[in-house]
Amino acid sequence: MQAPSGALLSILKGVDLNVNAGEAVALLGASGSGKSTLLGLLAGLDEPVAGEVALLGQRLKGLDEDARARLRLGRVGFVFQSFQLLPGMTALENVALPLQIAGKGGHHAQALRLLEAVGLAGRSDHLPRQLSGGEQQRVALARAFAGDPRVLFADEPTGNLDPETGRQIIDLMFSLRDRCATALVLVTHDDKLAMRCDRVYRLAYGKLVSAH
Repeated sequence: MQAPSGALLSILKGVDLNVNAGEAVALLGASGSGKSTLLGLLAGLDEPVAGEVALLGQRLKGLDEDARARLRLGRVGFVFQSFQLLPGMTALENVALPLQIAGKGGHHAQALRLLEAVGLAGRSDHLPRQLSGGEQQRVALARAFAGDPRVLFADEPTGNLDPETGRQIIDLMFSLRDRCATALVLVTHDDKLAMRCDRVYRLAYGKLVSAH
């Protein structure tokens, strides 16, 4: 990454990480340690200056942005701290959108089943502004698991929630993970969330070390 002065800013140094199918991996570290950068690289949202990243068995080197997006389509889900729901669409429409984009039939029926799974079937026609923060994150979870993704990347999924709501979101995330056999890669400051994962790593000074 290029620093403002023009010097090369090295954020990650020799990171080596493999995530297995159905496994949950937590990434811990101080703010600015590079956790979100690593998540973006693993998901193919960013490109490394050096090294190699493979997603779903496909090497990302040489793939342009459109090719990486096609690789993720229907097979990779995302959950963010800020929810990132489309404000002009209902909960049902937000969840159904990735299924529509992937060209899958019965998208509204599947979206409704996912909303039922997160306890929001009765709020399917509500817009995001009509939902609480916890409800919006439930919708975001349902959307992320639309199409039964093989891997889900989550960046501080409980960061904007109170402890009790955060616990409920964690329970829902792992329940959906178990149902779909989805691998989870989670950036978090939440120790309770990290404790639920199969492996926990801490990122410091560009290095990734096991925190177990």
